[in-house]
Amino acid sequence: MIKRLYQWTLSLAEHPHALWALFLVAFVESSFFPIPPDILMIPMIIAQPRRAWLIASVALFASVLGGLLGYAIGALAFETLGQPILSSLGKADAMAEFSERFNDLGFWAVLTAGVTPFPYKVITIMSGWTGMPLATFIVTSILARGLRFFIVAGLLWQFGAPIRDFIERRLGLMFTLAVALLLAGFFAVRYL
Repeated sequence: MIKRLYQWTLSLAEHPHALWALFLVAFVESSFFPIPPDILMIPMIIAQPRRAWLIASVALFASVLGGLLGYAIGALAFETLGQPILSSLGKADAMAEFSERFNDLGFWAVLTAGVTPFPYKVITIMSGWTGMPLATFIVTSILARGLRFFIVAGLLWQFGAPIRDFIERRLGLMFTLAVALLLAGFFAVRYL
């Protein structure tokens, strides 16, 4: 089922209304959809590199709006919607333990999920459920998703199709390593 959903999402890149499709995918991915908007963004930017920044902007705006939906699900409908979504992602067991520490790490949790392959929708729902300050959530989401989408757009704009394999296979790992180094530096400065 996921493979068919992936292929369907990829086919939207060729649609005449691809920007609207990207908006929809980025919006729903931030709260419940399993396929990331990068799958749609990459072929769109390769096909029209001059629109790279517009495409990244649409993904950013829609993703943050969708993140607000995820936040609302966590804050207002956790038992009926949020918990089943997190359970379907295999995150139900860790929720209670995670919620105790979540708001202490709120900025870092949203930043990490926003730029790494960790499902951003989990963080959006958890942010609402744990009562993270909305302003912190919004600012961090803009920063994290902006970094993710604009780095992808910049790499594709500069290098085109040859960089696609790197982005699809290794960029998530690079983002994860960068966040780990950033966190290690932060903790080293704080505790040394």
